[in-house]
Amino acid sequence: MSDTSDIMHNHLLAALSETARQRILPKLKHVEMSLGDVIYESGQTIEYVYFPVDCIISLLYVTVNGSSAEISVVGKEGMVGVAVVMGGESTPNRLVVQSRGYAYRLPAAELKHEFNNHSEIRVLTLRFTQALITQMSQTAVCNRHHSIDQQLCRWLLLSMDRLECNQLNMTQELIANMLGVRREGVTEAAGKLQKLGVIEYRRGRIIVLDRPQLEALCCECYDVVKRETNRLQVQGIHF
Repeated sequence: MSDTSDIMHNHLLAALSETARQRILPKLKHVEMSLGDVIYESGQTIEYVYFPVDCIISLLYVTVNGSSAEISVVGKEGMVGVAVVMGGESTPNRLVVQSRGYAYRLPAAELKHEFNNHSEIRVLTLRFTQALITQMSQTAVCNRHHSIDQQLCRWLLLSMDRLECNQLNMTQELIANMLGVRREGVTEAAGKLQKLGVIEYRRGRIIVLDRPQLEALCCECYDVVKRETNRLQVQGIHF
């Protein structure tokens, strides 16, 4: 265990009772997460689960020809590695750090022990998993039925919800990889938002200037995910 001064920034860890938190605290390790770090590769055995503090981790599906698309994002509201308590030892997805920061790392075996022996951990984990499934399902709908403009708005809003600021460091090429679309499509969509004064984009840095307008331009997919995560709140904390 290292510095735990920001442990309460992760909503799942913050929602634990003091007894449960003190039980797992010695088993947590505070780790730095750098942009582009691959946490798991597809099919890799999950040795650790991660509770982000101020970083964002993307779950990607990578096809045999190397193209990819993001199926969900996880930040301070939850954890990555839930497959270990859902009957699996691995995941078919690649997990990549989308926005750098810090997280708490816990051995997967410790989470499984807590899940099997303590109902509090089990309920919290299952509620978060339900919220994650909702995000994955809605992402599939959005990618199939909505424009690149709307997909970009949804993606920006989901990312902003997981950051403490209104700035995201991300190139258009990386955003295109996340959305599974061509870079030219992202360039055009970002250009429209910039002309409207919704965002400012320069040299791989996106600043959201007008969030209400961004929400107005987004499809219903963001709101569906937001409502469901809010419904699954625990002890007044939304995750």
